Amino acid sequence: MCTLLPTFHHSKLHHPRLPLNNYSSHSFHSSPLTLSAAPRTSQHHTIQIRALDAAQPYDYESQICTNFQNNAKLKIGIIGFGNYGQFLAKTITKQGHTVLAHSRSDYSETARKLGVSFFSDPDDLCEEHPDVILLCTSIISTKVVLSSLPTQRLKRSTLFVDVLSVKEFPKNLFLQILPREFDILCTHPMFGPESGKNGWKGLPFVYDKVRIGTDELRSNRCERFLNIFAQEGCKMVEMSCVDHDKYAAGTQFITHTVGRVLGKLGLQSTPINTKGYEVLLELVENTSGDSYELYYGLFMYNTSATEQLERLEMAFDALKKQLFGQLHDILRKQLFDSNGGLDDTSSTETKLEASAMKETIP
Repeated sequence: MCTLLPTFHHSKLHHPRLPLNNYSSHSFHSSPLTLSAAPRTSQHHTIQIRALDAAQPYDYESQICTNFQNNAKLKIGIIGFGNYGQFLAKTITKQGHTVLAHSRSDYSETARKLGVSFFSDPDDLCEEHPDVILLCTSIISTKVVLSSLPTQRLKRSTLFVDVLSVKEFPKNLFLQILPREFDILCTHPMFGPESGKNGWKGLPFVYDKVRIGTDELRSNRCERFLNIFAQEGCKMVEMSCVDHDKYAAGTQFITHTVGRVLGKLGLQSTPINTKGYEVLLELVENTSGDSYELYYGLFMYNTSATEQLERLEMAFDALKKQLFGQLHDILRKQLFDSNGGLDDTSSTETKLEASAMKETIP
């Protein structure tokens, strides 16, 4: 393909099937066209069109297609480029979106390897006017980070998105701090670097369109962001922030609590592990991999978590009472048989244990 801009000259068009003297009757405004390129030399070279349907200098269909594809891509600023922010950035950049990142720590080298532009100063990132600000901070630090963000440097219709494991807290925080012109989308990808390392297909993605502008551009931008996860095969679940926290307290918080309790037991693998025991070991490994700050945030910023913790404690107490109650019944039969005493064949150890238990029985 010629890289020079074409110029049109008034001359006779050479057609391979018609002699020049016979072609003069076929006129294009009395001056057939030839395509020529004029290099900076003393000689003039002419490029002649060999077919009437030859490709024209400007392919408008291709331009429209390219513009559409470019408009479908987003410029996303990730605030908090730690483990989870990097995890999301890998897939977002793979889909062709532009990613900018900011974090308190210097992740410039990691960002470079991922094809992400890293900004140590949040003002510089906001000056790039991203379409979306994606908060990947911890639950506890979200308020401080959001309050310190120079939102005045952003476009007035910027879409703000969070990925926290609790939802009512960031929703209320966004509504309280952000100007009314900004759009708000609360989301929870219910997976992480470990559970999503082999792909996101079938994994739940919960979202709530808290405040999205009604005009087409803003609603389309929201859908394009959600499509990042839908395109990867996530199970898309639209749910209110209130309902999310209610369900999450009974699933995510309980899971983390049980895993951390078992972790304090110091469970070890054995030569005779059962399938169930393997599941428990895996649970301990998965939950211990997350920071205590995350676990504390699940408790502190979810109003339903306290209720679930109390229910868990009540369930454990009820189970203990059931076990010891049945044990008391067995010991009563041993202590108070038909002869009114212990069997003479009982071992000394058994007698001592029964005697100790007898003192506790009213």
